[in-house]
Amino acid sequence: MNVRVSRLYSQPVETLEVEIVERKGMGHPDSLCDHAAEAASVSLSKHYLEQFGEILHHNVDKALLIGGRANVKFGGGEILEPITFILAGRATTEATTKEGVKTIPAEKIAIKSIKEELSKCLRFLDVEKHTVIKAILRPGSTDLRHIFEEGKKEVPLSNDTSLGVGFAPLTETERIVLEGERYLNSKKTKEKLPEVGEDIKIMALREKEKITLTVAAAIIAPLTPDKDHYISVKEQVEAELADLASTYTNKEVEVKVNVGDNYEKGIYYLTLTGTSAESGDDGQVGRGNRCNGLITPNRPMSMEATAGKNPYSHIGKIYNILAGSIASRVVIEIGEVKEAYAYVLGQIGRKINDPLMVNLQLIVDPAAPWNSIQNEAQQIAKEEISKVTNITKLILEKQTPLF
Repeated sequence: MNVRVSRLYSQPVETLEVEIVERKGMGHPDSLCDHAAEAASVSLSKHYLEQFGEILHHNVDKALLIGGRANVKFGGGEILEPITFILAGRATTEATTKEGVKTIPAEKIAIKSIKEELSKCLRFLDVEKHTVIKAILRPGSTDLRHIFEEGKKEVPLSNDTSLGVGFAPLTETERIVLEGERYLNSKKTKEKLPEVGEDIKIMALREKEKITLTVAAAIIAPLTPDKDHYISVKEQVEAELADLASTYTNKEVEVKVNVGDNYEKGIYYLTLTGTSAESGDDGQVGRGNRCNGLITPNRPMSMEATAGKNPYSHIGKIYNILAGSIASRVVIEIGEVKEAYAYVLGQIGRKINDPLMVNLQLIVDPAAPWNSIQNEAQQIAKEEISKVTNITKLILEKQTPLF
């Protein structure tokens, strides 16, 4: 097993003068594509397991959301053109059993799961009225299907050559952004502030000891009768986020919500369904959050889209989760490590428990015993790699973040 551990001579992100962090909430058009594609993959996987006792080959990680058109005003409005969602990918559509060849309604399974997922993501979306959903799924190429089948004999074989990246720990700013969006989209907050839709984006800028949070929050028009009510909701969101941030940092935090508003010109961020997708904003799988739920330009990132890839052998999904697990364990278990970065490189056709390279880069205390740290980090990486096949179950049970 090729595991390299090296010392990284650079500043921890927490000590940089400038840090930028972003998270797109679950109602953002890009996030909706991630949610929908992943829901399709999970549903297909479960159907394959139920009917055939194993996950069959599929990758449904290409999705496009085409925004609709809406006429919105305080107190209500109407949807003029629906949101169109198109899922494209590869899926096993028939399988040979003792009874003969059995057809698998992959597209129907995908569409049903997408409708259910979008309804969970958006409280005010009527999927039958407000959306048009299409799924175009074709069988995979012969070589990829062969690799997939070969992997069932022992350990799954990687069905791509891909890189997974993970890091730990999160900075204060990263934690605020991640938990801030989760809080605003939590059941508790929706009961307190039902006017706040699910399309929430938080962009954080930390300049030395000051953090500025720029928040875009879709406001539900039917629950917002006038300008004064709208302003009150914005102020409440700012106060809620500021309070939350104070639990993670002692730095000065400024929160600005919907800064694109122009009251004199009648410009407000109002929606009927809670997402900007209803009125022209489009989305695509993989354009949003990375596997740990954040967009972090100060950190190394993989451009792989985790959503929709099969959870059995697609290392573009599995290795991003694995890399994050390795980095987290190293930081938690080795006290002298200030930051850990894990790069897990796989090679198509290679067993997933035998990556081509695992590269761990560590920022450590200068006085720390490097040899022992190096050995301990290497052992942690090997332990996590040996358990890599467990990740499939975690994905299907939704026990690991993907975006």
